[in-house]
Amino acid sequence: MALTNYSELKSSIADFLNRDDLTSVIPTFISLAEAAFARDLRHYKMENRATGTIDSQYMTKPSDWLETIRIHLTSNNTRALDLVSAQTMADKRAGALDTSGVPRYYRHSENQFEFFPSPDGSYGVELLYYQRVPALSDSNTTNWLLTEAPDVYLYGSLVHSAPYLADDARTAVWAQIFGAAMQRLNQSSEEAVNSGVGLVMKNRGLG
Repeated sequence: MALTNYSELKSSIADFLNRDDLTSVIPTFISLAEAAFARDLRHYKMENRATGTIDSQYMTKPSDWLETIRIHLTSNNTRALDLVSAQTMADKRAGALDTSGVPRYYRHSENQFEFFPSPDGSYGVELLYYQRVPALSDSNTTNWLLTEAPDVYLYGSLVHSAPYLADDARTAVWAQIFGAAMQRLNQSSEEAVNSGVGLVMKNRGLG
C-alpha cells in the first residue's frame, strides 16, 4: 500500500495492527507520534524564519515555535541578541542598568520572548527557529516528513498504539525501528547541513 497521505497512513496503521475497529483512535496515535517528533526531531527542514518589529519588553512566540536558533536585530546596525537566564534578566532589571535602549539580550518567558533593555523605539527583528512538523489531518493530508520518511510516521504511530492495545507484543520491534529511523533522520539532516565545501576556520591576527 502506498503511504503518501493522511488517509493512507491511517489505513496502513490499521493493517499493521490487524484491527478494523480503531478508526476513531488511530488519529490519536498519529498525534502522539507528532508530539514525539516535536521533542526529539531537529531537522533542517524544520527551520523557519519570522520577521517583525519589537517595540516593547515582550514579543509573542510563533504558534509553531519549538526552539530558538537565533534572534537578531535587522535595524540600527544588525546584531545578534544574547540569550540569558531568567535570573540574569531579573538581576539586570533590578540594577542600575534597567533603562530602555537598543535590545541586547533576550530570554524565554512562557510563550513570549523578553528583551533587555526594553526597546526605546521600534526595531526590526528576525527570528530563526525550529518549527513543529505541520500536523496531519483531513484538511492537511501530507507534509514534508510523511513524504521523506513515511516509516517514521508509521512506526511512531504504532509505538503509541501500545498503551491502548494493552502491551502488544510487537511494541519492542516497532520502538526499535522507530528509534533507528529518528536517529537516521537527525543524522541525515546534520550531514546535509555540513555537506559541500569544508568549513573554514578563521584565525584572528594580533595586528
